[in-house]
Amino acid sequence: MKNILPILLIFIIFGCSKTAEIEQETPLKIWFNQPTTKWDEGLPIGNGSLGSMIYGTPTKEIICLNEETIWSGKKWYNDKKDGNKALGEIRQLLFDGEYVEAEKVVAEKLLAKRLPSGTNANQMLGNLFIENSDLDSLLNYKRELDLNHSIVTTSFQKNGITYKNEYFSSFPDKVMVFKYSADKDSSVSFSAGVKRTENTKIELAENVIKFSEHVGDGIGVKFYAIIHFETKGGKLEVKDGKLVISEADEVIIRVTAVSDYRTDSPKTLCQQNLDHALSLNYNELKEKHIADYRSLFKRVDFHISDNDGLDLPTNQRLKKVKNGGFDNYLTQLQYQFGRYLLISSSRPGTLPANLQGIWVNGLTPPWNSDYHININVQMNYWMSEMTNLSECHEPFLEYIGNLREMGRITAKETYGCSGFVAHHTSDIWHNTFGFGRARYGMWPMGAAWCCQHLYTHFEYTEDKEYLKNYAYPVMKEAAQFFVDFMVIDPKTGQLLSGPSVSPENSFLDKNGEMATISMGSTMDREIIFELFQNCISAADILGIDIDFKNTLQSKMQQMPPLKIGSDGRLMEWVEEFKEENEGHRHISHLYALHPSNQISKTKTPELFEAAKKTIEHRLANGGGHTGWSRAWIINFWARLLEPQKAHENIVALQQKSTLPNLLDKHPPFQIDGNFGLVSGVTEMLMQSHEGEIFVLPALPKEWANGSIKGIVARKGFEVDIEWKEGKLQSLVVRSKLGNNLQVRYGKTLKSFDTKVGEVLKFNNQLLKL
Repeated sequence: MKNILPILLIFIIFGCSKTAEIEQETPLKIWFNQPTTKWDEGLPIGNGSLGSMIYGTPTKEIICLNEETIWSGKKWYNDKKDGNKALGEIRQLLFDGEYVEAEKVVAEKLLAKRLPSGTNANQMLGNLFIENSDLDSLLNYKRELDLNHSIVTTSFQKNGITYKNEYFSSFPDKVMVFKYSADKDSSVSFSAGVKRTENTKIELAENVIKFSEHVGDGIGVKFYAIIHFETKGGKLEVKDGKLVISEADEVIIRVTAVSDYRTDSPKTLCQQNLDHALSLNYNELKEKHIADYRSLFKRVDFHISDNDGLDLPTNQRLKKVKNGGFDNYLTQLQYQFGRYLLISSSRPGTLPANLQGIWVNGLTPPWNSDYHININVQMNYWMSEMTNLSECHEPFLEYIGNLREMGRITAKETYGCSGFVAHHTSDIWHNTFGFGRARYGMWPMGAAWCCQHLYTHFEYTEDKEYLKNYAYPVMKEAAQFFVDFMVIDPKTGQLLSGPSVSPENSFLDKNGEMATISMGSTMDREIIFELFQNCISAADILGIDIDFKNTLQSKMQQMPPLKIGSDGRLMEWVEEFKEENEGHRHISHLYALHPSNQISKTKTPELFEAAKKTIEHRLANGGGHTGWSRAWIINFWARLLEPQKAHENIVALQQKSTLPNLLDKHPPFQIDGNFGLVSGVTEMLMQSHEGEIFVLPALPKEWANGSIKGIVARKGFEVDIEWKEGKLQSLVVRSKLGNNLQVRYGKTLKSFDTKVGEVLKFNNQLLKL
């Protein structure tokens, strides 16, 4: 007995400490006290590939099922051949100021027709209906998404019985799992059926629903899906095209789905995934899912509120903000929701998150739910490295390289250039041709902007093998296109790209007519300049390609500088045109401020002030009216070191562009605003784009006390920051790569040598502890 007591004491102490640790974890729940009938007010689950939107209606639960590769369409070799033969004519018209005429030639010679909506589109897998008409007039209804554990739960009471439904999507076991239970035996009854299209083949057996289809009326992927029902007690039978379960103690549903996008045998692989999931019981599946998810999610902790969020349903909390208040807990929740969404829609081996992540409703979602590469997909990933989700960046990095096959054809066929190119929109087939109207289609900068992410990943990881074998070859090939594509302006002798646009914006020509096409738009110059600079830096690091590096340096010296207009704003085009829409949602010419780092207070103070005036002018004229645009503005103000203006736009995003479940709306729902908010908030608290860790560069007065732990800076530093009464309290920096540390707080800048794995602790004056 004497030997056992100390062990028991240790166990009790350890158990209490673990309990305390769990109790200290801030609840992060999006919750409601009523169900919804609207898809975009549901609660999303996902594992990067398989996802669902949960409505939470007990009488007729709709579970909108998604699988990332369910797409209509195919590779379309729709490039305009011999477009290069018209380039000379188009450029001459532009140099002569004949912008409207040039646009007509562009439309005829360079741009393909826009495909009908839904032709190349992400589609839902199908709708699963779980119905029980007796489950009405309920008490204590609640539905919630627990961000700490990645589980959706619906609970309610009827006739003294408490019902509980749980939903999650497991990355390690490639299955979605739903559990229906009650606290009284023989109380779970419902019918289950699937609907998709008239072409869907549906098979019902004793305990499964199998369904398959060649989507897009035979032009798209072929998929196979299985929904398996495991019942404890009760009766299960097939009636009227549905599975009917009566008086069960509990029901566990497992969903697997595979298309032929990556395999020739989707049916076989789908069954294998289900067999594996059936070899594990519910608790095993749940525990593995939670452990996998938390290994990513719990890397970062963000705390700016002592509220636990349980006092008000999320929609009521949001409503109070819409009525003029602000809510730090809501911002804290929204920040972690963005990280949840990225983990749930972008994992190694999957496709990158598209315009709606992996969550689409129906067969023709807005903008095909495709990959808009003139900001939207890039915004999805600004947060990935800095919020310690580098692995979630991988699908996009892989996608960029996969654009090369089609991009080489577009470069050669349309422009007569080497290298590869992509325009404003792509899809899972990696189409790269320009199409549609000139104001959005005539923009050969998509691949070049994407390439920024390749180098950004290196800046955080310093993985030289990755840089040598993958990132640099892709960046180089994108740069080769522009070496061929740029031409000399006969008036100035400077190198300009074009024909091109400032994405989706228009200007007025000398006759007052609306025009879109020009030579040398500011954003073109900024993207090409950064691409060339990143290639030069990579060549230096790797000690290769001296001749190509010298070529790029020569080209950069011939490119025009960024210009400030007569009104003090950064010019959007190479000439000082009047904007057709002064409050346009795209603020493309500030790419140099963010996400690039060509404009800063220390390096370019005049351009820095011009950027401020540019944003102020846009907002004064109605800018920021879409969710993603408002999110970009938060990032701009963070870079401009304007904490109050950044915070004002966080509140504006919540007031004007946030759905009750905190999904971002363009409108309609578009996921980039969720992700852009996360990067903006992070940059308000820490920036690292100028070779130093800048601590609390834009801390608003509303966040007087708080902390953020686990965020990541370039050069491989993991950072914890705590502040009180608006001032730094403590700083912890973990050196993962052993680089020299430059750290700034206010006007204080200090330098420290570090070793791999070293943990450096500082007080509020940056003195080491």
